Parts: sequence; structure tokens; C-alpha cells
Amino acid sequence: MNDSTPKQDGFHMPAEWAPHQGCWMIWPERPDNWRMGGKPAQDAFVAVAEAISRGEPVTMVVSAAQFANARHRLSERIRVVEISSNDSWMRDVGPTFVVNEDGELRGVDWIFNAWGGLVDGLYFPWDLDDAVAQKVLEIEQVPRYRAPLVLEGGAIDVDGEGTVIATAETMLSKGRNPDLSQEEIATYLRDYLGADKVIFLPYGVYNDETNGHTDNFCRFVAPGRVMLTWTDDADDPQWERSNAALEVLRNERDARGREIEVVKIHQPGPIYITEAESRGVDPVDGTLPRLAGDRLAGSYINSYIGNGVVVLPVFDDPHDAAAVTAYREMFPDREILTVPGREILLGGGNVHCITQQQPKGP
Repeated sequence: MNDSTPKQDGFHMPAEWAPHQGCWMIWPERPDNWRMGGKPAQDAFVAVAEAISRGEPVTMVVSAAQFANARHRLSERIRVVEISSNDSWMRDVGPTFVVNEDGELRGVDWIFNAWGGLVDGLYFPWDLDDAVAQKVLEIEQVPRYRAPLVLEGGAIDVDGEGTVIATAETMLSKGRNPDLSQEEIATYLRDYLGADKVIFLPYGVYNDETNGHTDNFCRFVAPGRVMLTWTDDADDPQWERSNAALEVLRNERDARGREIEVVKIHQPGPIYITEAESRGVDPVDGTLPRLAGDRLAGSYINSYIGNGVVVLPVFDDPHDAAAVTAYREMFPDREILTVPGREILLGGGNVHCITQQQPKGP
């Protein structure tokens, strides 16, 4: 384990659109989060893995109990490895990979406490999840930094050229790093992501149980350009949140002094949990209940930018077509592959949340 920081050693996190060695995912099975014992979610994860595998190798992390099932459901081009976990959010529990100019690869292992620990975390225990990043790095024989910061991979986004986006709603939540100021957190982000500037947006998506992760709300699509969850309905709670972010972005510059262009992507829905979907989830003390009528944090921003493809969740919603059109304009050199997003959303996230890219060195 390295005692220095990536920035000290000349490493940085590349943008997601940079070339990948592969992608990591975790198989869903937790019955108090995924309805019907996870079977509908497993169908959705298979669809995501197979779409991504058209452009890069995919590794699916699976428990011992589910190994045979996952191996049977996934095509042979998907690697299946056994690692214990508490749930299936590889973006948040897996390592953040960093590279240097010589093409070397290292990994950042953040502290994970289930999005808020005993203050407002979503489940207990989370110790198996906190160990996933180290195990992935051991498998890949990649040197590891253990960062002294509670953070999930979905809480940050980078342009690969020195700029980080995060939300204050996430980073300053009381269950993560209550003894750190915003500037102290920014220093850690710069040090461990090899960045120069952190832009804090006030909030994320309304009712996002991660306390407003930026990967569900606002992400870079190119240097100097972001996509932002939007709504035209001034009576929707999301309207104020999205406009607050727009105001910040219009008045900021990135690490290289560029103005930031904002592409507005209208949100789906609003989407609510149905009675049937709620009944399919096992109620267990200590985990977030899935109640009929609860609003889900639906978003088209929560996609995966892979080698030659972008995997985009859709919701059989009137706004699906506009989202696909926007993605084709933003990523003209990639094929836009849509996957059904509702089952993943019912678990609390979407395509980006369940994936973690392993980049190639430059």
C-alpha cells in the first residue's frame, strides 16, 4: 500500500471516455433491496454487462451462493469471479483507478460506510463492501492507496484534465466526514484524484438516497462540457436543484480556465414505486424500506461511457427519445445502447452506479 498520494506520485483519474482495459460489476441478490430475490435485477445487470462487453472486457463479481447462477446467465465473454459483498454497487465500493504518463495503473480505495454509516446509511453491516476495492486491486495486481476519506465513486466526476465535480449535499452530509470542512474535503479530492480544481454543486437529484451523488445528476461528457438533469416543471422539487447547479456552472471555469457548456437532459417521470414492486422486496430492520408511492431518483445522466459504446438507461417514458437524441449528439463516435433502467432504479441507482471502469494508461 502506498503511503503517499496519487498527485504526489504523478497519477490522476482519467475521464470516463478515455480508453478502458475493462469494466467491473457486482451481481445483485440482496432480497431486502432487490425485489423477487433479485431475479428481475439480475436480468437488467446481464443486459448492462453484455452491452458493455461489446467494447471492453467485463468482470462480474459474485458471491459463492450465486456463482453458478451468474455463470449460467452471462455469456462466456464475461469473466465471473467470487468476491463477498453486502450489495451490488461497484461504482461506490470499487476502486477509483488512476494512471500516470508512463501508462502505469494504481487504485484508490476510499472508506465506504453505506452512504452515511449509522447516521443515515442505507444498510448495516457494510464491512464486506468496504473490502471490495482492495480485493479487486489484488486480483489485478494494481498498487493501492487507502484514502483517509469516506467517499463513494458515484460522488465524484472528472474531466481528466484537472477538474472534479461533486455535490455539497453528498460531501458535507453528516454521516460521511463530519469533522472536515468543504475545503479540507476538496484538498483530499485533489490529492487522491490528481486534480487541480473541485466544483461543488449545491444539490443532486431530488430524493436520491445517496444524498445527491453527482453521477445521477451532473457529469462531464467532454472537457468544458457537462450534462445536467433538468425539468421544465417549476413546481417539481427538482427544478430548484437543477437551477442552482446551472447557476454555479455558468459562473465557474474548469481547471484550465474554460467556460462550462451545459447540456440539459430532461428527467424521466417522475417515477414512483408501485404496490406490486414494494411487495416484492423483503422488509428487514436496518435497511431502507421500498414503499409504494415513494418517488425514485430517475435520471438519464446515470449512464456508462465505454469503449465504442454508451449504455443508457431508459424507462418507457415520453422523455426517452429526447435523451437518446441528446446522447447521440454528445457522443457521435460511440454507439448508444439503451437498457431497461427501472429495475436498477428500484434498487436505488442505475447503470453508472453498478459499473466501474478500469482505464488503460495513456
